[in-house]
Amino acid sequence: MAQHDSDNPRGNSRANASGAGRGPGSGGTTHFGFEQVPVGEKQKRVREVFSSVAQKYDVMNDLMSFGIHRLWKRFVIDLAGVRAGEKVLDLAGGTGDLAREFRKLAGPRGLVTLADINAEMLGQGRISLADKGVVDVPFVQANAECLPFEDGTFDCITIAFGLRNVTDKDKALASMRRVLKPGGRLLVLEFSKPQTALLNKVYDQYSFKLLPLMGKLVANDADSYRYLAESIRMHPDQATLKGMMEDAGLARVQVYNLTGGIVAVHRGYRLD
Repeated sequence: MAQHDSDNPRGNSRANASGAGRGPGSGGTTHFGFEQVPVGEKQKRVREVFSSVAQKYDVMNDLMSFGIHRLWKRFVIDLAGVRAGEKVLDLAGGTGDLAREFRKLAGPRGLVTLADINAEMLGQGRISLADKGVVDVPFVQANAECLPFEDGTFDCITIAFGLRNVTDKDKALASMRRVLKPGGRLLVLEFSKPQTALLNKVYDQYSFKLLPLMGKLVANDADSYRYLAESIRMHPDQATLKGMMEDAGLARVQVYNLTGGIVAVHRGYRLD
């Protein structure tokens, strides 16, 4: 399922040409999907998207990925290597599927915190975890760019399908590194760039035709799912994100391509 590409060179980014791969661009604007918006407006509009889709989030994930998102997350859980007694932050944790598994691994001496910037997503996470008997996970409403935790708090941080929605990704990566313990690891699971031209073409057809249609039929919200498809295309590719993590001070960054590069996992460490 995974192709390990730890030595993928920087460059060839889809996002570099528009400046979308890094933080907010010049002129006080940034991208919201394919649209340029004032920097201060993006967070509000992203919040509106996830407030709209929160109740149908898990259902749509299963439909959009044909259930494969569960395998992608299982790969992250295994790669994270959470051990008993560790402290874990599941950032942009949404409905809590990663946090639930990490809680089992961390055991009674460990701590797993679920954080998300969106109150409606946190609400769905509380319901989902409570329904599965998990009641000892703290929930924190937090912005990834300025995490409200002390330096060196966590042994492991994961962010699954959340980084592409952050306004200033460089700032968020630096914030994540700050709250990692020395020796701690960050894992980013995110949509990325398919590794073949044919797969890329098929994926474009699916994203821009079928995805908004599914959003309209199931969640009564085609616009939000059109944005989500566009946000994937504006997200840095594998090599660019690897470089951004290194620039933020993370070391030994490795890249694992899943499903032909439709999704990639980046893992890096704070060494000092």
